[in-house]
Amino acid sequence: MPASSISELDFEKFREFFYRKTGIQFEPSKRYFVDKRLEERIELTGSETFRSYFTMLRFEASGEELQHLTNLMTVNETYFFREEYQFQCLVNSLLPDIVQRKKDGNPIRIWAIPSSSGEEPYSIAIYLLEYWAGINNWDIEIISSDIDTQILGQARKGRYSARSVQHLPENVLRKYFTRVADEYQICEDLREAVEFTRVNLAEPADTRPYRNFDVIFCRNLLIYFDDVSRKAAAETFYDALKPGGFICLGHSESMSRISSLYKVRKFPEAIVYQKPLEAR
Repeated sequence: MPASSISELDFEKFREFFYRKTGIQFEPSKRYFVDKRLEERIELTGSETFRSYFTMLRFEASGEELQHLTNLMTVNETYFFREEYQFQCLVNSLLPDIVQRKKDGNPIRIWAIPSSSGEEPYSIAIYLLEYWAGINNWDIEIISSDIDTQILGQARKGRYSARSVQHLPENVLRKYFTRVADEYQICEDLREAVEFTRVNLAEPADTRPYRNFDVIFCRNLLIYFDDVSRKAAAETFYDALKPGGFICLGHSESMSRISSLYKVRKFPEAIVYQKPLEAR
């Protein structure tokens, strides 16, 4: 199906629809990327034209095709110990701050979104085991979410390329991974330590159950949102955090430019954002 069969008007209609459903805004510069993936799904579903496919996409009750398309449209590029300074901040600054205030004895809860193929939540788990002295004194819950069901399957499987693990210290690689041909399989204990869930950040029904987190990692996701979606996401995370809880964004992202709900906290390792202690 030639790209010319998707008109400028068709592209704009799809862009608006996908934005409303996911919060992800495709710039006109992404036209080729979007068209190629639309063409793939149009062909696989046996649709005759973009318009017949788009009608099916909008009115399909199960939402199955929208999920297939979302899986294609989302970018999952990551590796272990990416932006490691934030994991250092977690164990050296955030967790000591949290446990000093923690009186309820409940587990420390960490939410990583998006999960991508699992490198980030597994990195958190490894970092806690290797570098946090309090690991033996506290129960930890790590939940990691993504809109892409296919990538969640990969995350649960926990098998990675040499590129994904290239920044891990050799002793850590040997301790938590098994070499399988030209890939690395993460150990079963770590796979069981992380709960992977499907969440659309733009859908309130999906995010409503996510509450009482001490730390949220949401790195390099909001750059795909526009200002309205970013502000809505900031409010969603605010509701998901306990008073005094922290959120870590990607190095090019700033909560100060998105929302005034959070306090800026400058730690030796990183700048993070905190839900005020007096928040209710």
